[in-house]
Amino acid sequence: MPREGFLKVTAPARTEVGSSRRAALIRKANQLFNEGNIATAEKIFLTLGYSDGIIRAGDYHYKKAEFWEAYRLYSLAPSQSRMDFLIERMASVVREWMKDE
Repeated sequence: MPREGFLKVTAPARTEVGSSRRAALIRKANQLFNEGNIATAEKIFLTLGYSDGIIRAGDYHYKKAEFWEAYRLYSLAPSQSRMDFLIERMASVVREWMKDE
């Protein structure tokens, strides 16, 4: 097992860009996201540190039942309320498993 664990939750280094360039990149990422190119949009959101976009990407992964990826993105955003919700959901699953034993 890697010393740092399996879930990387540290934020990537942010690229410094001018405000007009940043706004243009965010618009492009939103367009890509809406067109279904989630992976590329997610990379742009993460590179720019655009929390709203990162949360949207997390929501996308949550809806696809990709809970660990959703949690990773929520933690990078950061969105404590969504992280807490997801932790509670996962804990309830574990509680159900324990009842069945």
